[in-house]
Amino acid sequence: MTQQTLTQPSVILTPEALLKHWQGHRNLTRRVIEKFPEHELFHFSIGGMRTFAQLATELLSIAGPSLQAIVANDENPYTEERFTCDTKEALLQKWDEETEVINTYYAQIPAERFSEVFNLFGQYKNEIIQSIFYFIDNENHHRGQGYVYLRALNIEPPFFWER
Repeated sequence: MTQQTLTQPSVILTPEALLKHWQGHRNLTRRVIEKFPEHELFHFSIGGMRTFAQLATELLSIAGPSLQAIVANDENPYTEERFTCDTKEALLQKWDEETEVINTYYAQIPAERFSEVFNLFGQYKNEIIQSIFYFIDNENHHRGQGYVYLRALNIEPPFFWER
């Protein structure tokens, strides 16, 4: 058996497919937020974990601002201040606004930059593609916490495969 040499790299996932995958996860997380009763969204937690509103605020303050920073080559520090909400309606509105921010700025990152190392928030040096994978993984992790909260509240969460 002989080993073949590739003359051109294989593409496993296009940038467009990755964005679609990510937005599918964001759509599911939005539906988890919608399932929470208003009070529990901001006050219910288990074992000292943050509330789901706090977790959602973290997700909002990472995704869109990170892509904006990558496009602008800006290493400003991380902050959640402008994403803090006190109602479910306001949180969902910010979620929708950030979805558009993600779409806008993701489209401005050429595929060849995905392998570039970027110092996100001035403290997380990774290839841009690895940062994007982190955004998705972090959202999945926190959404899982939301599923636990909903189950503890006797609320059926959305099916995870319906993205």
